[in-house]
Amino acid sequence: MKVGILAGGLGSRLAEETEIKPKPMVEIGGKPILWHIMKHYAHYGHNSFVVALGYKGEYIKKYMIDYAALAAEHMTVNMKKREVTRSGEGDTEDWTVELVDTGMPTQTGGRIKRLQPYLGKETFMLTWGDGVSTVDLDRLLAFHRAHGRIATLTAVRPPARYGHLMFDGDCVSEFAEKPQTAEGWINGAFFVLEPKVFDYIDGDPTQFEKEPMERLAREGQLMAYRHDGFWQCMDTLREKHLLNELWNSGKAPWKLWQE
Repeated sequence: MKVGILAGGLGSRLAEETEIKPKPMVEIGGKPILWHIMKHYAHYGHNSFVVALGYKGEYIKKYMIDYAALAAEHMTVNMKKREVTRSGEGDTEDWTVELVDTGMPTQTGGRIKRLQPYLGKETFMLTWGDGVSTVDLDRLLAFHRAHGRIATLTAVRPPARYGHLMFDGDCVSEFAEKPQTAEGWINGAFFVLEPKVFDYIDGDPTQFEKEPMERLAREGQLMAYRHDGFWQCMDTLREKHLLNELWNSGKAPWKLWQE
């Protein structure tokens, strides 16, 4: 099953990082968050990716080319002929990655629409290029197939941005730093979609989260797979630091794969 990843946004709230690179290339533990997302999908056997590029898309192209090239066990460079010969598999991934330029100003729906020729006519998965989670993709897919609707999103409870306080009078009886919110589900991406979803998207200016998803919901074609486990997007430097701290601790919840 193919996996679409939207990797073309500006990432303006990470401006210190995204002035020189696209948001999905901001690193966690020395690897782009895009790599972490792809490792998650590959853990469940989904190794065919179609990545929608936009802002600084050439950065992602170069990374993928270099990642494949540098994994070779042996490399011969003929300076005079300007030829590079590689041999041996090395420590690389069993991935196929299609990189599609979907335009700078294109909105999320428009980027998805532009991936239509590459995603084929079968059920596909889709996510944003800025969030990691522990969602069980096998269960997500089984849920989608069982209900028979056009679209499934993964509903998550986001971590609170501030410490949560409980009071006994003026005395703090309980303090919890960054708990999952007790209520309020949000769209955590990690979609499973049928090809008919493209009929709900007009073109480049369309935001997928607006009219397409609103219409799918009105027509009873949008289902939610509730995920109670770990989920974290990377919208701010604070969230980037949080994810790096988790990775460096050796206890990153989303690291389901073995090295």
